[in-house]
Amino acid sequence: MSSSTRIREIPYNYTSFSDREIIIRFLGEPMWLLINELRGERRTGHSARMLFEVLGDMWVVQRNPFLQDDLLENPRRRRQLISALGYRIEQIEKRADGNQKALELAKNARVAVNTFAEWFETQNLLRDKALKSLSKVTSKDNVDFSGMARVSHVTDATDWRVEFPFVVLTPDSEEEVPMLVHRCIELGLTLIARGGGTGYTGGAVPLYQNTAIINTEKLLAIGSLEHKQIAGVDKTVPVVRTGAGVVTRRVSELAERHGHVFAVDPTSQDASTIGGNIAMNAGGKKAVMWGTTLDNLVSWRMVTADGNWLEVERLNHNLGKIHEQAEVSFRLSRYDSRSEKLIGEPETLVFAGASLRKEGLGKDVTDKFLGGLPGVQKEGCDGIITSAYFLLHTMPSHTRTVALEFYGQDLRRSVPAIVEIKDYLDANPLVMLSGLEHLDDRYIRAVKYSPKSSRGTLPKMLLVADIVGDDETAVSEAASQVVRLANARDAEGFIAVSPEARKSFWSERSRTAAIAAHTNAFKINEDVVIPLGRLADYSEGIETINVHQSITNKLAMLDALKEYIDQQADQQTGQQADAQNELTQYLTQRFEQATDLIG
Repeated sequence: MSSSTRIREIPYNYTSFSDREIIIRFLGEPMWLLINELRGERRTGHSARMLFEVLGDMWVVQRNPFLQDDLLENPRRRRQLISALGYRIEQIEKRADGNQKALELAKNARVAVNTFAEWFETQNLLRDKALKSLSKVTSKDNVDFSGMARVSHVTDATDWRVEFPFVVLTPDSEEEVPMLVHRCIELGLTLIARGGGTGYTGGAVPLYQNTAIINTEKLLAIGSLEHKQIAGVDKTVPVVRTGAGVVTRRVSELAERHGHVFAVDPTSQDASTIGGNIAMNAGGKKAVMWGTTLDNLVSWRMVTADGNWLEVERLNHNLGKIHEQAEVSFRLSRYDSRSEKLIGEPETLVFAGASLRKEGLGKDVTDKFLGGLPGVQKEGCDGIITSAYFLLHTMPSHTRTVALEFYGQDLRRSVPAIVEIKDYLDANPLVMLSGLEHLDDRYIRAVKYSPKSSRGTLPKMLLVADIVGDDETAVSEAASQVVRLANARDAEGFIAVSPEARKSFWSERSRTAAIAAHTNAFKINEDVVIPLGRLADYSEGIETINVHQSITNKLAMLDALKEYIDQQADQQTGQQADAQNELTQYLTQRFEQATDLIG
């Protein structure tokens, strides 16, 4: 068994962890090297199988919270399991026959079993202690150690799985959050904030066993639309206050009922929550007109890592994209969560708006640090967002949705059309671009896009745009001109007028949030800022990476297959002393043919 061996020998291992990783987790890397030495000596085959059974039993329990719950609740069954593990190690020691390497391996395995057994005792004690402490500040029903809660919070949309959390907390109100943070600190728990779990960056994935997930999905308070005077703005503006657990779509619906628009509309808006939108600085198709979450926040409230309140308020809001404001300022006020008293004097952060987003970028920010601004773009790493005030907008009265399908294999012919279209609309004083989304050919295949063109083939690129304005004739003419610009780039354009038709044009875009299984290889642009003019360079670079990795993986698979076939051929030859044996000759020919085919 070499370090490159891919065959699973540890039973019950249906996880993404290799045998090597499991052995190192339980026994340490020196024991992994020792096992390879013993296997090379071909003296411990049966003992190796028993060792792998021990590791497999412990691993399947460690990776299955439902089995853990069963064993925690049944001391008798737990003792039987530990006894069976100990018996196997005794047999390994008896079979060692004085082999010091085997005895050392058995010794380390016994330590691992003892650690495994002790975990159940310490886990029960820690659960009791945690429940007693945490239930003093929230309902007992909000403190969940169950396998179901832990399994559903082990990962996010990335599907990365490292460690199961210790407990999942679901506070009923934002006032409970700082008290829970204080209690978790006293218990020595690592904290992770989580909303809808739709993130692609792994921000909600536990890396340590003793982790408490504070799920904010029950912070569902959503206010009515207000016309509020905000600091530094000489008129009242429409705003809405919403809790961190409110699903994004609910805020959009509230705004629409009052004739306004909520600018934050990521593709995950039917599942993502407001707290996550802030922490990730979510955008969406409307970002081209009104910017991302950062541009539309009036103020927000969060709990810091020390369990105190931090309120952040934007001053002198320009009611538009933040980078268009010469100087941007935020006021930070900290409060003791127990006494509600102000801690020190408020702090003011001031920086140039242009430093946050380079000119020409309609969506993402350039400075991910945002000058040290807390909460936004920090993925929950510097606090837990509990509520916020958002600015709402008013959409012009007329809209046309344009779907542009670009054909051909050279993306460099298509990309200039995006720049030309945006430049044309930016220069037209009677219309505005309120939504813009680009899907490359991989996304087009992944969402099973049905082309509107009659060409009978999938386009290389799809561009969907909303053009708005108060002059219907101007909007209609602008949509037609956009189609003509695309026609010059080997594209076909289609215009939707009715709300139903426009919704249909955007339907493919909405499905991109649900294709994580397809996007692992190409959704690399989650946190990449791409100037429109360089989109072709970017796409070509990503495709080159994909092709290179694909070829490398295929070559590695062929090398591993050839090594395996050679090993089988050697074993067959060694087992048959008679070189003229008919079966040996038959298999030898087949091995040679297989090797030639791989080569």
